[in-house]
This record gives sequence, structure tokens and C-alpha cells, in this order.
Amino acid sequence: MTTRAGAPLAVFLVSSLKSAAARLSHGEQLHALAAKSGLLTSNLFVRNSLLAFYSRVAPSLAYHLFDEIPPLLRDATAHNILLSALARAGRLERAQCLLAEMPQRDAVSFTTVISALSRSGHPERALAVFRDMLTEAVQPNEVTLAEVLTAMACDHGAPAPVGAAHGVAVRRGLDGFVIVATNLVHAYGAVSQVPSARSIFELMPDRNTVTWNTMLNCYVKAGMINMAAEVFGVIPERDEVSWLTMIDGYMCADFLLQALRTYVAMVGTVGIRANEVILVGLVKACSRHSAVSEGQQLHTVILKNGFDAHAFVQATLIHYYGSCDFIDHSQMQFKLSDKSHVASWNALMASLLRRNLVHEARQLFDDMPERDTISWSTLISGYVQSGNSNMALQIFCSMLDAGVEPNEITLASALSAVANSGTLGQARWIHDYIISRSIQLTDKLSAGLINVYAKCGSIAEAVQLFNHVKDKSISVSPWNSIICNLAIHGYVNMSLELFSQLQSTTNIKPNSITYLGVLNACCHAGMVAEGKRQFESMRQQYGIQPEIKHYGCMVDLLCRAGYLEEAELLIKTMPMKADVVAWGCILAAARTQGNVALGEKAAEELSKLDPSHGASKIALSNLYADAGHWSNVSVVRKELQNENLERLTGSSGILQL
Repeated sequence: MTTRAGAPLAVFLVSSLKSAAARLSHGEQLHALAAKSGLLTSNLFVRNSLLAFYSRVAPSLAYHLFDEIPPLLRDATAHNILLSALARAGRLERAQCLLAEMPQRDAVSFTTVISALSRSGHPERALAVFRDMLTEAVQPNEVTLAEVLTAMACDHGAPAPVGAAHGVAVRRGLDGFVIVATNLVHAYGAVSQVPSARSIFELMPDRNTVTWNTMLNCYVKAGMINMAAEVFGVIPERDEVSWLTMIDGYMCADFLLQALRTYVAMVGTVGIRANEVILVGLVKACSRHSAVSEGQQLHTVILKNGFDAHAFVQATLIHYYGSCDFIDHSQMQFKLSDKSHVASWNALMASLLRRNLVHEARQLFDDMPERDTISWSTLISGYVQSGNSNMALQIFCSMLDAGVEPNEITLASALSAVANSGTLGQARWIHDYIISRSIQLTDKLSAGLINVYAKCGSIAEAVQLFNHVKDKSISVSPWNSIICNLAIHGYVNMSLELFSQLQSTTNIKPNSITYLGVLNACCHAGMVAEGKRQFESMRQQYGIQPEIKHYGCMVDLLCRAGYLEEAELLIKTMPMKADVVAWGCILAAARTQGNVALGEKAAEELSKLDPSHGASKIALSNLYADAGHWSNVSVVRKELQNENLERLTGSSGILQL
């Protein structure tokens, strides 16, 4: 049968159904013509073309037509067309079922389902389908491997599966395709194998801008900002993704100046307009650095582009001005913001609490039309930081009574409140709450629980909990908590033994807090040689620069051991000015050893640092008395009387002393 133009009807139907201009009504007419002519049942190309047409414009009709086709007339192409329609519609369960039912599965069949699962956030299922594909000896193509590698990157699993996929690509000769090699770079970067990613990148004969951006992103995600900048500098053709990735990398590394310079170059030189997301990121970076001028210029850009209409932008500006101590500006931004969004209320409350305006923050909290977990958490944290732990615990209980689920930050703040003024029973109750609600015990929560058990007097429970979580820990926080608390409570050997375990049995690096615990332990036990060794190792082995508290521990250690001259020399050579703690240790040790001259010097330095420091004058008076310098004792005591220094009243949670 032919058309009036002389073309065979089958060719006419196929070409018409493939036409981009074909509409549903037109397709239905062609469907009727195909059925009337008998081509629907007799011609494979017409039947599959009609199925493909419906899968594009009316998927439900495609499903219906597929079901009407006798099973013996359904070839692999028909199945693949329906698989593609199901994948585009998000009907993943049905797509997997159809794949399992297919009598003949080819690379297209498996690739369609793998791609759909990977892009829908189901990387494990995508990889399972790929394993089935290899089991059935179906040869993957470059698109298959690219999708599999994308799934592996999304899964953030172990390096071994990525290496296996790499091996498949090499054996099949697919690693020469740019799309496969680029996705290999991405997958290796996602599992923290940056050297492998770089090796593949270097061996690629052809690289497009996507490839360069992928390598750039690997370095950014790994925190290797200098290498990222090196790659960025040699990208042949940078696109918007290149610029935004580099800016994001600088912000993640907290390199504000470089982030701003790159942003200015992007807008001024290349002419790429920034979006609201990158501007919000830059404003947040300005908040961390209290960069007033730069943040205000970004605020101007936000206003010019109309981005201030977005609720998350409004909240960011409120937070920015609060972080820069412009509380009036922060309140003005709040007045201009959309009050229906809780984020703006939360941002202003955090700004008020940063200025220790707890009463005003509580009023704002009470006035909120609705509160979320962040609202409650912010207020609880504010009370803890202002020293009102009892009120923090009251708010926490009110939060639970209101049916609001606490998050990790809420629970961490509540644990801090209990550690400051609570009881062991309260600590156990919060721990039981975490377990009963199946809340993930993160490193931060583990550290908080260890600390609260120790602070409430149950070192045994602190150690028991640490032993339960130590093998699952990915950060140093739980280790710091147990090492520091054991040192404070006098369990010196156990504290130092755990520090040794941290170094020898894990890949976790100690930080400055870890070394505070270690030096405290050495100080309590009078281990001068070990303390000196650890003080040097923090610099030489880990590149940690000692802070004033580390020097204070060392001065205390030397003073307790009677090495006054060495302690004084350390104070003279330390890169920062000694504080009250360091000179207080010197004064106390000077009295113990009867070194009047050094005691006088320490008292003088303490007087400069804190003129109202009455304890130092009392210690100096006692030093003079021990040395028999009664005239000096009389002078110091008269100074104490004349200055009328207040003696602070001791207190406890039970009674006033």
C-alpha cells in the first residue's frame, strides 16, 4: 500500500510518528491508519514507532499499547522503549520488574534502568542491576560505565568498587571515551582517592570543560585549595561551573579575600552574573570574618538583582549584621523581612544572643508565630552560653512537652547544661532518650555524653561509653572528651594510654584540644620530661602551634616541679603575652620556694593584667610573711584594705557559703 505521493505507507507512518511536530491527535489518526491497514500487527517498525511516539507524548497510552501487543511480537526494542518511558515517569519499581520479565535483555535495557536508578538517588540498586548485567555476560557500553560510575560517586562508598569498574572499563576498551574517563575522575574523587583521579586526568588525551571542572571539584572537595587554584588557572575554557566551583572552594577553605577576588573577576571580566546561592555563601563568609565593607557591598548587589525577596537571603542578611555587631541593622533587616518565615526570627534571635541580650531574645522567642527545632535550640544554647544552665534545661523540657523533636545541636546544648549544673540522673535520662528515639550517636553527641558523665562524677560510665563508640568515631571529639576528663580527674596513666592508642591505632589526628588534655595529665602527675616531649611533638609531628593555654600548662608543670627559672624563661620566650594563669603559677611556686624577687615580679605582672586581682596580693603578702619581711606584709595588707577589694562568695547548687 502506498500514499498519494507514492511513498510506501509504512515509511510514511514511521517518518510521521518520528516528527517532532506530531501531536497526540495526529498520532491517534496515524494509529488508526496503521490498525486499519494491518501494519500495526504486521510491521515491526510501525508498531515500535507508534510505541515510541506515545512514550514521548502520552506515556499511559504507551503502557496500554504495549499490553495490547501479543508477547511474541514484543522485541527487545519494544521493551526498551517502554523501559525508557517508565524511567522518565519515575516508575522505577515497574521498570525493574519489566527488566526482570524481559526474555531478551541487551546493554540498552540494563543501561536505561541503571541510569534511572542512579539519577533518582538509588545508587545501591543501580549497582545491583549492573552486577546482574555482568553476571548475564551482557557487554556494557560507554554510557553504561558512565552511569555506573555516577552511581558510585553518589554512593560515597569504598574505593574498591570504583577500582573494579575501572578494571571493567579498561578490559572493554571503554576508558578511552571522554565521558567514561571524566566519570572515573569524579568517582575516584568521591571516594577520596584524589591521586587516582589525577592520574586518570593526566592520561586523558582529550579533555573537555566538564573534565576540567570535575578535576577542579575533586581538589575542592578534598580541601586541597592550592591544587584547585592551580587547575583553575589552566582551564582552557572556563564556564560558569568553573568559576562557581572555585569560589565555593575558597569559601569552604575560609579564604574570604580570594573568594571575593574570584567573584569580582567572574562578574567584571567574564560577565557571568552571580546567583543568589553564591551571594549568600559570600555574605556568610563575610559574617565569619566580620568583613563589614565587603558584606555591605554584596548586600547592594543583592538589592540590585532583587534577590532580597528570597526568605533565605533575608535571614542571611539579618545574621550577617548580627555577626558584625550591627544589632540595629540586624533588627532593621528583620523589620523589612517576610515575618511568615521562621528563618528570619531565628537569625535575629541568634544575633541578640551573640550580644548576650538574653532577655530580648527570650521576648522575641515568645512572640514568634511558630517555632521550629532551630528556634528552640538557639535559645537553649543562648542560656547555656550565658551561664544559665538551669533555664536552658527548663526550655529543653518545654520543647519536648511541645512535641518538638530535638536535633543533634539541641541535645549537645542540653548535655552542656547538665554538665554545668545538672545531675547524673539527668545525664542518664538524655542518654536513654537518644537510645529510645534511635537518634544516631554522632561524634559530637558521643563527646557530649562522655563529658557529662565525667562532669557528673561517673568516670566509669564515661569510659564505658567511649569504649562503645571509639571504633566508630571518625573525628577526634570523643577521644578529646575522654582524654581531657581522665586527666582532670587524676586518671593520668589511662589518659596518656588512650592518647597513645589514638596515635597508633587510628587515622585520626590529634588537635590542640587533645594536647591540652595530654599536658594537663602530665601536669597532674608531675611528668616534666613527658610533658616537654609532648609539647614539642605537637609542633614537630602535627604542626599544631601552641596557644596560651598550652603554655599555661607547661608553666604550671615546671612550677610544680620546682623549675622556676625554666618557667620564667618560657614566659619570656613564648610568642604571646603571658596571662593571669601563667603569672599566678609563678607567684604560687615562688612562695613555695621562698623566691621573693620572682614573687614580686609575678605580682607586679598580675597587677598590670588585672588590677582587681586580690588573690595575687594576698599571695604576695603570704610570701613576705613566710620570708619574715613584716614591713612589706604591712604595706600589702594596707593596700588591700584601701582598695576595698571584694571577696567573692563561694556557692554551690545546695547552699551559699
